[in-house]
Amino acid sequence: MRKFENKIQESKYEVLREVSKAAFEGTLDKELIHIPKRIDLEPKIRCCIHKERVVTYERIKVALGGNKENNNIIEVIDEACDECFDTRYVITEACRGCLANHCVSYCPVGAIEFVQHKAKIDGQKCIECGKCKDACPYNAIVDVMRPCKKACGVNAINIEVNKKATIDNDKCIQCGACVYQCPFGAIMDKSYITEVIELLKNADENNKVYAIIAPAIASQFTYASIGQVITGIKKLGFHDVIEVALGADMVAVKETHEYAQTIENKKTITSSCCPSFVQYILNEYPELKDNISSMISPMIAISKLIKDLDPKSKVVFIGPCTAKKMEIQQKDLQGITDYALTFEELAAMIDSKGLELQDQEESLLDNASYYGRIFARTGGISQAIENIIKEEKLDVPFDPVSCDGIIECDKVLKKLKHNRCDNTFIEGMACKNGCIGGATSLSHGPKNKKEVDKYAKLALEPDSNSSLRVFDIESIDFHREF
Repeated sequence: MRKFENKIQESKYEVLREVSKAAFEGTLDKELIHIPKRIDLEPKIRCCIHKERVVTYERIKVALGGNKENNNIIEVIDEACDECFDTRYVITEACRGCLANHCVSYCPVGAIEFVQHKAKIDGQKCIECGKCKDACPYNAIVDVMRPCKKACGVNAINIEVNKKATIDNDKCIQCGACVYQCPFGAIMDKSYITEVIELLKNADENNKVYAIIAPAIASQFTYASIGQVITGIKKLGFHDVIEVALGADMVAVKETHEYAQTIENKKTITSSCCPSFVQYILNEYPELKDNISSMISPMIAISKLIKDLDPKSKVVFIGPCTAKKMEIQQKDLQGITDYALTFEELAAMIDSKGLELQDQEESLLDNASYYGRIFARTGGISQAIENIIKEEKLDVPFDPVSCDGIIECDKVLKKLKHNRCDNTFIEGMACKNGCIGGATSLSHGPKNKKEVDKYAKLALEPDSNSSLRVFDIESIDFHREF
């Protein structure tokens, strides 16, 4: 039986599984209205079964692509966003109803009054400035910041007058941190699962669909081997399954050579593999745009290689990252990777077909090197480049810093902006622990790094150059403009 980290993950999975099943069977239009009734047999946390089913139906709409007028792949479900405190600042029992009334005096909008010798905050007036909290001598006012807002390291979450969360698309880097941290599942990533299923249903020898899997998959389906997972993916209708880690090997080699050629002029170069990290630089530090490596990401690199070998093919990325859904839609990258799925969506598709992964035969997956596979966790990119510099005996300085999460990224970027960064290479990962900490991973456990490293050690190829020896990649354009 599949295990889930929490009830929110399970609720999303149930919706995606039912949508997938109906899409595979060709009954989606007829079944849509019945899915909430099958999923919600009784109220879970809502006031009644009717509200529960309304929220589920809204989740179904996001699973079908969500609001087409909103370019952001992260979307707030208004109907589900109603369980947080009305005000960020809350009066606790520690309030002594003191004579000084500092909280009242310091509130700039008159949102605090005393009722029966206890302070009370008027949620309609409160502007969440925090001055009352700072003024209280008893620490009786606590900051109960919404989990989504607290999780967002780029301050893209706002709370509107109606107390619903909204996303500032100009600030959002689509990392999905809010998706993972919302305890009521009120924020979801849009899915293109039905489009992928239609691709698979129409696939044939002239229209092949390839799955490219992120190396973070090693830490996800722990009840089955990687070989069994590959077999399960193929049984969904994919012609073949290729490691994105092979694309990581390609990028590692090309990025190392780019680094060696440009380091003297740029002094510091940042990685370009994490789309959220790149977007954060473009949003908040546009003056550092020229410091970004011009390399495409491993996902784009392996997609280009596949389409170079099979021009009529379609390529579907499968990984832990919501931002990949944003990356494939960027103007200069459109049509290279056709769709992006998450591990959550893959699990739903597999189960909708009744496939038991642990019962499948083994399939081979041995393309990439150790260094390509460790791109999945923080520090992997730097290790890969350092190894190539050593193997090729390149006479260049290499002093990397690996930023674990967007907050650490911001600290180092600030130093770079003010010419106080001594490092020559900045590896930026928007998610804590790197890709294995992606918002739509099935597991975010402490063992994930060990699982990826263990998987990497199974690689038959010792280094990035060795894994690429049978491929001609010189015709592929690895560069992009930011």
